[in-house]
Amino acid sequence: MLGSVRNFLFDQAAGELHMRRTTANRRTVLRAAGLSVTLPFLESLQSRARAATTSETRPVRMACLFFANGAIMDKWRPTGDGAEFQFGPTLEPLAEVRDQLLVLEGLTQHHARANGDGPGDHARNAGAFLTGAQPKKTSGADIRVGQSIDQAVAERIGHQTRLPSIELGIDRGRNAGSCDSGYACSYSSNISWKTPTTPCLKESNPRAAFERLFGSPQQAADMQRRIRNRRSILDFVGEDSRRLQPALSGADRQKLDEYFTSVRDVERRVERAAEQPQQIPELQLPDGIPTELTEHINLMFDILLLAFQTDSTRVATMMLADAGSNRTYPEVEVRDGHHELSHHQNDAAKMEKIARIDRYLVERLARFLGRLKAIDEGGRSLLDNSMILYGSAISDGNRHNHDDLPILLAGGGGGTLKTGRYVKYEKDTPLNNLFLSMAHRMGASLDSLGDSRGLLTGLD
Repeated sequence: MLGSVRNFLFDQAAGELHMRRTTANRRTVLRAAGLSVTLPFLESLQSRARAATTSETRPVRMACLFFANGAIMDKWRPTGDGAEFQFGPTLEPLAEVRDQLLVLEGLTQHHARANGDGPGDHARNAGAFLTGAQPKKTSGADIRVGQSIDQAVAERIGHQTRLPSIELGIDRGRNAGSCDSGYACSYSSNISWKTPTTPCLKESNPRAAFERLFGSPQQAADMQRRIRNRRSILDFVGEDSRRLQPALSGADRQKLDEYFTSVRDVERRVERAAEQPQQIPELQLPDGIPTELTEHINLMFDILLLAFQTDSTRVATMMLADAGSNRTYPEVEVRDGHHELSHHQNDAAKMEKIARIDRYLVERLARFLGRLKAIDEGGRSLLDNSMILYGSAISDGNRHNHDDLPILLAGGGGGTLKTGRYVKYEKDTPLNNLFLSMAHRMGASLDSLGDSRGLLTGLD
């Protein structure tokens, strides 16, 4: 747990820089008109605090990213071992961040298995993914699974940031009715569970996600005024930004300009998404969701990056598709439904199409990780100070296997992970052991979660 540290704020009344104590990580915040913009790490301002404080430990962030329907494991798995591994075709797009990766083999999510409950592997895939608990088979309101690792961590450290956690997704999803062999849609549509009976509904609308990131319910009126007037959130803090300039070095001025540019870029893309005509109205897409999948995924990843860069939250989840998704992927010339293809019965043509989908999603991940790696936080990158889990609780979608899962862990965990390796574990090692180890690195000590048996070894 972080102790009390200092935070720079502009005193608008006096027009000068001062410090106050807060339980959040040290960050510069520009405030105006009831809004606030938290800035990235600026070396020029941090140096002013060093006379009053000792060295600072940058916060560690954690995101858990889910993809549906498993993978073609022969193309997913690397060859070799340890640091001498070579990527398979699916993971090749990650070559630029190889040194920041742990490819983990042998992990299992036992409670995604039927265990006497019959069919419904896709719903159990999502329900058990971050909980390690057996979803109760019901299509009614009496859903029950377990608290997910993201919410267990947020419960313990979430008070240190403005948002305890953020939950994002691509599919709008359903949270009523039955979606998979008698399992409630809540299981298929959510991976984040605040309590065993309360899913944390994900946000798939980029505008809503962005405004949650940069506002609060109390600031809703100001946000709506900004939208109506098509004004940027940065317009409200422009004067404070100008007063900040003399305190910055040339490098920090450039960094601040790049940061503001990225915020404006996301804002403009959100606005464009809201204004563009919907090409497929029968899908009943909510306002603001891009019609192109690549742009939608990239935009949601960019919003997640801003959430971490500004330390607005340190805990996040994102579903690249709901469990059992039957989306087509014309982006890679796949016009068959993903779920239907996953029952390929070893048909080579179908498996090749799934492999294209797998690689396409990894390409989106690679872009996100590359952008995290490019952001400096005073000696380490934002990726160095993060743990990005990417995976699924189904390995082979044809056999509905829940062992030897496709799991990646990217980022250095604040210097606590020995990355650039392919690590193999004994068969049926609980995935939740990894979650416990991630929680400890987040400063959220947990004794157990779901079917965990202890901390996962071999990560450092």
